[in-house]
Amino acid sequence: MVFKKMLSAFGVGGPSVDTVLTNPNTRPGLTLDGQVNLVGGDAEAAIEQVVIGLVTRVEVEGHDTEYAGTMEFHRMAVSGSLVLAPKQQLSIPFQLPVPWETPITDVYGQRLHGMTMGLRTELAIARAVDKSDLDQVAVHPLPVHERILEAFQRLGFRFKHADLERGHIRGVQQTLPFYQEIEFFASPQYASTIREVELTFVTSQRGVEVILECDKRGGFLSAGHDAFGRYQVAHTDADRVDWAQVVDGWLRETTSRYGSLRSQYGPSHGHGHSRGHGMGGMVAGAALGVAGGMIAGEMIEDAFEGDFGGDFGGDE
Repeated sequence: MVFKKMLSAFGVGGPSVDTVLTNPNTRPGLTLDGQVNLVGGDAEAAIEQVVIGLVTRVEVEGHDTEYAGTMEFHRMAVSGSLVLAPKQQLSIPFQLPVPWETPITDVYGQRLHGMTMGLRTELAIARAVDKSDLDQVAVHPLPVHERILEAFQRLGFRFKHADLERGHIRGVQQTLPFYQEIEFFASPQYASTIREVELTFVTSQRGVEVILECDKRGGFLSAGHDAFGRYQVAHTDADRVDWAQVVDGWLRETTSRYGSLRSQYGPSHGHGHSRGHGMGGMVAGAALGVAGGMIAGEMIEDAFEGDFGGDFGGDE
């Protein structure tokens, strides 16, 4: 194997680190498997520890500013202290659990515009500058995510952008310090009431909490123009309901609450911070047992190979 990433921070003849993933594609709740390959340099090196971690790009809102930064949100040590002899080759296998709340980066093989994800390897070397390696990772949706995203597509919504917002959604149990927003332009049939919709999944082992933020008249920064809905679905519902019908019901219920919400809660406090105003309509997964046929998974991929995939990907 050719080790291309001979990092010279230790000196010209220092050790190198190269992580190889068995498969860079994964899903929330699964694992990333691979091995960390170390190669000794010209001299013996004392390695304090080898750590891997998932990193992504997160939007951070301040009082009057908004900026993006790279955040590591999940890490694991794959080795404790060891001594690496000159030119010694050492491979350390690992299996990193992927948190259930890990954001989705790819849909139907297309990268969501605005999303990044990587696995960073840190090699802590005693009395020397640490080495690192970064490998791209693709996080694909779970079946229930996929069905809901496909329902938005069937209802005519067009994907706009996805990003991660630092913070917590009021009233929602989160384990990660950020949440994902997947933004859509409204379809013509909803255009009279909705301009855009932001979709958030907060996933757990049991199911998914779905949070909708509908932009009604005016921009997201316009006070009082957002309507919120919050719904609970189970992973087992993925192939049991007509998701286009369910999502349409969510949208109609969410937007119909708008008038009373505005008078009850007053203007929102700005995009990203008003999550949770009037979030109601908790629907148990079992209550979504609406009869209706879903297109089979493989048929969806064929049907949207050019259309759906191209809409979600791209460099706009």
